[in-house]
Amino acid sequence: MTDSNSTTGMMQDKVVVVTGGGRGIGREIALLMAAEGAKVMVNDLGADLDGGGADQGPAHEVAGEVKAAGGEAGYNTDDVSNGRGAENLIASTISEFGRIDAVINNAGILRDTVFHKMDEAAWSTVINVNLTGCYNVARAAATHFREQESGVFVHMTSVSGLIGNFGQANYAAAKMGVTGLSRSIAIDLARYNVRSNCMSPSGFTRMIGSIPITSDEQAKEFERLKEEMRPEMNAPLVVFLASDAAKDITGQIFATSGNHYYLLNQPRPVVSEFRYNWTPKMVADEFLSEIRDKLTPLETLNDVLD
Repeated sequence: MTDSNSTTGMMQDKVVVVTGGGRGIGREIALLMAAEGAKVMVNDLGADLDGGGADQGPAHEVAGEVKAAGGEAGYNTDDVSNGRGAENLIASTISEFGRIDAVINNAGILRDTVFHKMDEAAWSTVINVNLTGCYNVARAAATHFREQESGVFVHMTSVSGLIGNFGQANYAAAKMGVTGLSRSIAIDLARYNVRSNCMSPSGFTRMIGSIPITSDEQAKEFERLKEEMRPEMNAPLVVFLASDAAKDITGQIFATSGNHYYLLNQPRPVVSEFRYNWTPKMVADEFLSEIRDKLTPLETLNDVLD
């Protein structure tokens, strides 16, 4: 559980929705939001890792933890991959707390497999929850944010997309889509004082724990991750981004890796060459020579992050 001994009330009286808030990283975010003074709506369908099933227990339990600690919380089990479910989540939050100040789009699932073995169901299910679900909740909240001329989104992306990882083409595509969505929201709603940022969290959660262990080396790595990448390490950055202390920060991408916090760059031109009447041969002879030493290596997240 998140340690609230050093809290400072950065979210005092704010109303925050946390999707996927019943377990893992989402749970820790919800608990620290409440410890910092927020009124929290904990949303969690209670689905399995692959999106199947439903259980209201996780969301109810986290809301109960918040209340037991003296905070204010509600719980909701709507499926955010469904537009009506997302609308009901936002409507329920406003009905219970009177307003909404921040949305933490954290809900996600995995259906990992190498790309040449991935079926359409594995693709569409992951896209629906991780990307469309993010859109659904953001869209439902955007109308209220615009009317009150304030609001914050923090959307969970992943280094699986930002950098690359094996066997996660569906998840990577969805999470890269989230970064484009977040940037667009930041641009479109800036005039209404609405902010939107992305964060790629890290943590040894049930998602990572579900990955099959195939070697002693991998088993040792998992034990290291359990200690060095605890889910609660992400929550302080999310709370900061949702707070007024980050009032000038929007359209950005952040990441964590244990105790390391990162601000990530975003795609911008690294080489520019102009020629009249380009030909394929000119590209091979001239453009290639300019870009060869600037190409991004085919690395995975383990090669890039500490």
